[in-house]
Amino acid sequence: MPYKNLSTIPIYRKSLDLLQMSREIASYLSYNKDLLKLYQSNSHRDIMVDSLLTDSILIPQQIEAAERSECYAARMRSATFINVIIRNINSYCTGLEKDGVKEKEYLNLLRSEIKSFRRLYKVWRRSIRS
Repeated sequence: MPYKNLSTIPIYRKSLDLLQMSREIASYLSYNKDLLKLYQSNSHRDIMVDSLLTDSILIPQQIEAAERSECYAARMRSATFINVIIRNINSYCTGLEKDGVKEKEYLNLLRSEIKSFRRLYKVWRRSIRS
């Protein structure tokens, strides 16, 4: 399969936007400002923020894997995994609200970004079936 320029694929660009927004929100909401060490925290909020970041990082990786694969099954596995990740990120937003995050507008911005991503995801998923 020839090399694909991922930056021309709308869902890939949107996944990078989602990742950037997740990083900024994580940095703002976490108690531990060293984002690379969030996993070591005992804070429930930091653990959720770490999961949010981890999942946000996985989305562009899975899109790239699907786009570079010639195997239909591998492409569909990546697409299915992305769908799970999207649901997880929505759950993290709800969990952060329940943890007492007062800045709900940031979580709502992230949800809005996820909604926009999901629209592109549905189009992209249909396209990788061919």
